[in-house]
Amino acid sequence: MHNGTSRRTPGIRTVLAAATALGLGATALTALPAAAADESIAVRYRHGGAGSDQAAPWFTVANTGTTTVPLSEVKLRYYFRADPGASYSYACDWAVRGCTNLTGRFGTPTSPTATADRYLEVGFTAGAGSLAPGADTGDVQLRFHRSDWQPLDQSDDYSFGPAQTAYANWTKVTATVGGVQAWGTAPGGDAPTPTPTTPSPTAPTTPPIGRGVLFDDFDYTGHTDPAVTAHGWTIRSGGGGPGVGDATWAPENVTFAKEGTNSVMTLRTSTAGSGTSTRQTEVHTAERKFKNGTYAARVRFADTPTSGPDGDHLVQSFFTINDLTAPMADDYAEYDFEYLPNGGWGEPANVLYTTSWETFRPDPWEAVNQHTEARTSQAGWHDLVLTIDDTALAYYIDGKEFARHDARYLPERPMSIHFNQWLIDLAGQTSTAPRAYEEQVDYLLHVKDEALTPAQVAAKVAAYRSNGTDFEDTVPGS
Repeated sequence: MHNGTSRRTPGIRTVLAAATALGLGATALTALPAAAADESIAVRYRHGGAGSDQAAPWFTVANTGTTTVPLSEVKLRYYFRADPGASYSYACDWAVRGCTNLTGRFGTPTSPTATADRYLEVGFTAGAGSLAPGADTGDVQLRFHRSDWQPLDQSDDYSFGPAQTAYANWTKVTATVGGVQAWGTAPGGDAPTPTPTTPSPTAPTTPPIGRGVLFDDFDYTGHTDPAVTAHGWTIRSGGGGPGVGDATWAPENVTFAKEGTNSVMTLRTSTAGSGTSTRQTEVHTAERKFKNGTYAARVRFADTPTSGPDGDHLVQSFFTINDLTAPMADDYAEYDFEYLPNGGWGEPANVLYTTSWETFRPDPWEAVNQHTEARTSQAGWHDLVLTIDDTALAYYIDGKEFARHDARYLPERPMSIHFNQWLIDLAGQTSTAPRAYEEQVDYLLHVKDEALTPAQVAAKVAAYRSNGTDFEDTVPGS
């Protein structure tokens, strides 16, 4: 395949699944070992005809063997020629077994060819059920497109069959059952990777320091410390949203101090019940250069103010974001940890949101996102980890998975990293008495293109601190 022409709703703050496609060349076809005869399946394909800017491979999978096949063990690969440097987005339009029971990711064959240097791999979750002998999945209607919606010429795609306007056996789409080849002929050397039935447990390892990493221990003297800017941070000033109208963003409310042996950044937000008296805080990277990988921070949320009456609709957050280039633009991305200690957005009490954004329109308001929430107090220190790879977004809190969001929300463009604390409105507390709230941050870690476990994050941070490293940024610019 090549180019044919050469905010917010109550409680919530979404991007089609993207994967980088690189063009390489090779030749030859490889027929792979088949699965056992009693685990035989056939893939029937038809061309869905989605237009010049989308590919539309539709499938049914039939059990032609003598034993029941769990669909969670079945994976299909549709091969195509990718445009150098392009990213692609996958979607399921309809499936008899349910689109929520399908997975899709893009990959690169082990030996790319002139007509197959990328593939779309489609799998099934346990919710898709099993195939009894003689049964099939029914329709699986998929599509994918370039993330920039440039036209596609599918004529050079290995798996493309323009004459297939009705379902029929198609051997240019491969299928495996439990990692063993069961159908089709793969282009040059694309051997399946078997999945062991009882994988050996491995202890977490400490990733090496020094490649594609941003680490900051926030060891600064204050908001005017030249090292803050030199290390790529911007402390926001002036006006503008989100938050209370007429509020200002106050750099002087961002402070740094030692707590024990660690340096801690504090974001202080204050108000006396009016927009003009409200001082909000935000710290963010000046560059948008962060995309796939691991984002981690140790953050202290607070349920009560440090002084004055409680009750304001406050947001304490750690998130990544890029700019909305147009209303409902599909290359927008934002991924949030947001804690509302006193409710807001229609919530009556404390609530924590993790939200993955595809896009939105400010006026009239329309949003596309996926969110997970917990309606319990989150007061205190928490280790927050977000991982982004080519298959999903995973949110972890204190070492445990909190949410896993779909691949269609993956980022298509680089983002910046933010911490902020702001007031949604002044309806939660109408007093004119001064009050102030604090959010604290112990460290920030980003590791490019690696989805680390929370244990690996902790080990990496400990390694930096044991080496006496307060800051490192080896993430290349976008």
